Amino acid sequence: MRMRKFCIALLVASALAGCARHEPLRSNGQLTVVEGSSVLPPPGRADLTAVDRPALIGPLDTIEVDVFNVPDLNREMQVDASGRIAMPLAGTIDVRGKTASEVATEISQALRARYVRNPEVTVNIKSSVSQVVTIDGQVVEPGLYPVTNQMTLMRVIASAKGLSEFARQDDVVILRTVGNQRMAGLYNVAAIRRGAYDDPLVYANDVIVVGDSPQRRLFRDFVSLSPILAAPLIAIVQ
Repeated sequence: MRMRKFCIALLVASALAGCARHEPLRSNGQLTVVEGSSVLPPPGRADLTAVDRPALIGPLDTIEVDVFNVPDLNREMQVDASGRIAMPLAGTIDVRGKTASEVATEISQALRARYVRNPEVTVNIKSSVSQVVTIDGQVVEPGLYPVTNQMTLMRVIASAKGLSEFARQDDVVILRTVGNQRMAGLYNVAAIRRGAYDDPLVYANDVIVVGDSPQRRLFRDFVSLSPILAAPLIAIVQ
């Protein structure tokens, strides 16, 4: 009996020792090992800035207009529900879907047509309610969140205070309209956290659904073929 226990203990110890020995990680088609380095290098200056996205003005946004040397025309105003503003001399201007710079140019042209000499106009977006993303489902605080220049899926989830306790990390859908066509992408948050693929960019008017939903079920056939989502799945929603 004692010999039998000794043999069992020896087998367990051998198994544990075998598990403790790991083969060194080697470069492959998806990964390149940096030999002799154990520290992640710091980013360069260019790595710390994102590609600029144009901030577009939409209905109910608030903008600030300054006309140099004409203080009577300086004002803060809210874009109406149809995407227009109205100001003295310039009249009514459609600003929907335009950048602050484009709106400044239009106001300048309108003032010049009303005999304002060489108007210098600056427009700033004070607050935006039109450039938002919606996140729903298994997150702590579902809702609408403003889209920043560097907004990604993981940042939206963080803005919503993270995933709920029993959230389905492989069930995250981003719905987006591209050229009047409804599209959807299925993502696995756990895979993004592991670095299996990039954290996808998120844009204004995107809808993110975490967990089971009718949109998620669109991918049922795809996922049944690939239960471990190694890459995002993209589809056109009919």
